Order: sequence, then structure tokens, then C-alpha cells
Amino acid sequence: MDIISLLPQFGNLIWTLVAFVVALSVIVAIHEYGHYIVGRWSGIHADVFSLGFGPVLFKRTDRRGTVWQVAALPFGGYVKFRGDANAASAPDGAAVKDMTAEEKRSTMAGAPLWARTATVAAGPVFNFVLAIALFTAVGMTRGVAVEPLTVGDMRALPQETALQEGDVLLEIGGLPVPTMDQAGAFDDLLEALPEQPALDYTVDRDGERRVVEGPWLMPPVVTQLAPQSAAISAGLQAGDVITAVDGAPVFAFSQLKDKVEAGEGAPLALTVWRDGETLDMTLEPRRVDEPQPDGGFETNWRIGIVGGMAFQPATTTPGFGQALWGGVTGTYEIMRGSISGLWHMVTGAISSCNMSGPIGIAEVSGQMASQGAMNFVYFIGVLSAAVGLLNLFPIPVLDGGHLVFYAYEAVTGRPPSEKALRVLMTAGLVLILSLMVFALTNDIFCP
Repeated sequence: MDIISLLPQFGNLIWTLVAFVVALSVIVAIHEYGHYIVGRWSGIHADVFSLGFGPVLFKRTDRRGTVWQVAALPFGGYVKFRGDANAASAPDGAAVKDMTAEEKRSTMAGAPLWARTATVAAGPVFNFVLAIALFTAVGMTRGVAVEPLTVGDMRALPQETALQEGDVLLEIGGLPVPTMDQAGAFDDLLEALPEQPALDYTVDRDGERRVVEGPWLMPPVVTQLAPQSAAISAGLQAGDVITAVDGAPVFAFSQLKDKVEAGEGAPLALTVWRDGETLDMTLEPRRVDEPQPDGGFETNWRIGIVGGMAFQPATTTPGFGQALWGGVTGTYEIMRGSISGLWHMVTGAISSCNMSGPIGIAEVSGQMASQGAMNFVYFIGVLSAAVGLLNLFPIPVLDGGHLVFYAYEAVTGRPPSEKALRVLMTAGLVLILSLMVFALTNDIFCP
């Protein structure tokens, strides 16, 4: 065995694990801090705040008597409040029985219903706040396209172009350029353009109207790769330009898309231009269940690349309100898509392989981190929104299960019996473990 040849794979594995642990630790820390800080504000004392499980690597006790610790297994965390029997906040009846009234008030079981409800709900809410904050930060960093459409940095392409940074696009192929918020109008423009590798661009350059030659507006350039895609498996990279498919030249992203879909999963031989060199690659498109605007899903053959214009549009920093609204709507869309996807998996409308377990999530973490800091930050936001939503499911052991118990208490005036709680918590734990095993099986056996 050639040990040297295994070093790149070992390095990728380490990178994947580091990215996964960082993403998960941030999300868990924020989630548990939500429980902790709202509990503290509500008069509930936290005995332990743990990031991770298992043997304790580091700990310290603050002036309020809370032990802050980091444990060896970084795959979760918990806050153990006073009077809890375990990390799942099951009440310790024996311990609470001997407490004074004042001490009982500082326990989770002895706190008023409103305080318990706020403390439990705070974990998922903090996850949603984190997602909104990260999406807002990404939006402000990436910016929004300047109006009218203006050339920013030029992409490296195999063909020559006379376009320059700062050119304001007026017409392409004799057709007026719509504003960027007219998505449908841009699609109409692409449909109407003559199908040829080079186009005439009418631009405003330093106040002077000029006609210059440039490449097709949307060339087959790779701007981003979808995680767990055929493109990543084949070795495609951001910045690659696909110049031919099965020997047939392509100059438009739409041509590449048509060939992928027409092949219905058959292997494709790609000719790729990368930094002045020509490479040959072969990949097999994969079936992908894609969400639709109406809430449904459509299954298509995809290789997993995101395209873009022949240049990067010039951008400007959006106002905070605009970026914040983008963060809110982005978080909502993640939640809506997650619920829709789960429902369609349960009903059999889409493949259950869309559910990933820890291996799949770790793989996506590494692949997103490899594509840049902003992509990784965005992924953490997506995962945070999904974790917050998952914790609201009405399953005992999860936060949503506790909220259901509190709703029962609010209606009946008394909490469920300890025996009922034990049975329900056990059932919830079995269900969660079963889902974890199912997702792990998907990671191993799904294509």
C-alpha cells in the first residue's frame, strides 16, 4: 500500500471532521445558551452548561454556581437545571422534595409554567435568531447587484472578451437589458438571444456608448458546487468552464443543462477548461428532488453545479433592513422547505434518501467549508434553522415534546404524572434513536 497516496484523503477527512465539529458546536452552543440565559432571567438556576458529552476535558464554576464544561464527544450539549434528574430535564422528585419553597422556585420543575415554557422555547428560538443573523451577514457581505446591470470582476474564460469592469450594460444582441429584479424578463432575454458563442454588447463606458464583443451571457462556468453532487465526486472546481459534452462543443449553460437532462443519467464525458489547461472528466448525473415554488417537488437529472454570468455583476452593500428581511425570509424558506420535504418523504412522493445522518451532514460541512467562508457561514445558518425546527417537533425528549406537556398542564391545571412522563420520554427516545439509525443507514447505502 502506498501510504503517501492516502495523505490527501486523510487530509480531506480531517478537514471534514473539523468543519462538522465547528458547525455543530456553534449551533449547539447557541441553542443551549438560549435555554440557559432565558432560564436565568426566569429565575431557574442552571447547575451545568455542557458543550459535548462524555468525559470532561475542561470546566470552571462561575460566581452563580453554574459549571461550564467542554466534554470529549462534541456531538451535542445540554443545560442541566437545578432539580433535573438528567440532561433531558426529567424532574428528580426525590431531590426536589427536600427543598425549601425558595429552592423549588429555582428548579425547572418548581418554576411557574410561563418560566418553564419560555426557557424550553428559547433553544429553538435562538437557533432561528442565529440563522437570521448569519443570513443577514452573508447578504450584507455579498451585496446586491447594482442597477443598471454593471460589469464587476471578469471571470476567467477560454474566449476573449472586450467587456471591461465598470461597463454598464444597455443592450445584448440588440435587446434591452432588464433590471435585476425582473427574473422573468431575464429568462425572456436569454430565450431571445441568438445562439452564438459571441454577442454584441452595447455598453456605457465612462459616459460613452460603445458596442463591444463578449461571450454568451450565461456560459457553462462553475460558480459553486452542490454538496454530495456528481460534480464534486468528479473533481470539478469553482471557476471551471465546461467547453464540450461527449465531444460536442457547448458555450451556454442552458446547452449543458439540456445535455444532462437528455442523457437521463448516462455517463457524460466533459471537456473542462481550467486556468488555461484543458482537462477530460467523466461523471454520472444523479437524480435530484428539487423543491418548486408551489411547495411540491420535481425530480431531475443534475450534475450539481451553479452557473453564473460571464462576469461578476458589480454590487453594493444593501441597507440593514433589506438584508435583515432577506435573513428572515431565508430562514422561513428553510423551515418551509424542511417541512415540505419531510411530508413528501413520508408520503413517498420523493426518495427517503433526502434525509441525511451525521455522516452526510459532516460531508456537506467539509464541502461547503472548502468553497469559502461565506458558503460555510451560510451552511451553518441553514443547519441552525433546521435544528431549531427539528427541536420543535412534538416528540418527548425534544423541546417540542416538553412544550406539549406544558400545554397539557395549562389546559388541565396539572402536569402529566411521573409514570406517564417516563413512558412518553422512553417512547420519544426510541423514536429519535430509530430516526438516527435510519438516517445513518441512508448515509451508508443511498447513492
